Amino acid sequence: MDDTSAAAPGIDPTQPHPARRYNYWLGGKDNFAADRASGDELQKHFPKVRLGALANRALLQRATRFLTAEAGIRQFLDIGTGLPTADNTHEVAQRHAPASRVVYVDNDPLVMVHARALLNSSPEGRTAYIEADLNDPDAILRHPVLHETLDLTQPVGLMLVAVLHFIHGDGAATPIVRRLLDALPSGSYLVATHATSDFGTPEQQALYQQLIAQGRSDVWTRPKAEFAGLFEGLELVSPGVVPASEWRPEPGAEIPERSDINVWTAVGRKP
Repeated sequence: MDDTSAAAPGIDPTQPHPARRYNYWLGGKDNFAADRASGDELQKHFPKVRLGALANRALLQRATRFLTAEAGIRQFLDIGTGLPTADNTHEVAQRHAPASRVVYVDNDPLVMVHARALLNSSPEGRTAYIEADLNDPDAILRHPVLHETLDLTQPVGLMLVAVLHFIHGDGAATPIVRRLLDALPSGSYLVATHATSDFGTPEQQALYQQLIAQGRSDVWTRPKAEFAGLFEGLELVSPGVVPASEWRPEPGAEIPERSDINVWTAVGRKP
């Protein structure tokens, strides 16, 4: 992407952004030099980080298919959308249930520009887009577009895929998740993935903490216990809390080493 001509108003191409870095790792072209430099630095220290991004994306697709085809969910709130690639949430959902409705939320103006251009709904369903920040869940929940698109008296699939680790601080993600879940009815589901350092060596864990302290990484990793606590009060769907590549993998799929993925995953139902 040309950093000078492609930057829309409100976009700073000199500052890396998680959605664009993720796009770079997935092989996309909607990123700037700063995003590529950030991605390359993390990959230099953690060579398998791209595998984790790919596993995370595949998990989003499998979990969406489960919610639609098996759990009967027809509404999705996807926060931290990222830049469009193949098989986005609405595409997977509407493949199995064409009337599915999806609201995408992201805080990057570039994501919203691309989402409106590329994320086209099926005739029977609907997609909508909100530019908002996960740090302010109330702004998302009161947004008129959300209420125009989804019926919050009916179950919703809340997708928090590879976004909670941008909420920094021990325990800081929990009240945000609670606030969002409290606004959803019984029968709703939470799908979440989260970066972790649990599978790294002590040296790798120390290095990562150093990168965070120096501002060279914006991903706040969390251990399994804290991630699992986000699902307190929900009914965990089998196989529970596992790495992304181990949550209902495709038949015959090769399962990577956990240290190659470093992403916890779980799906839970609100009773």
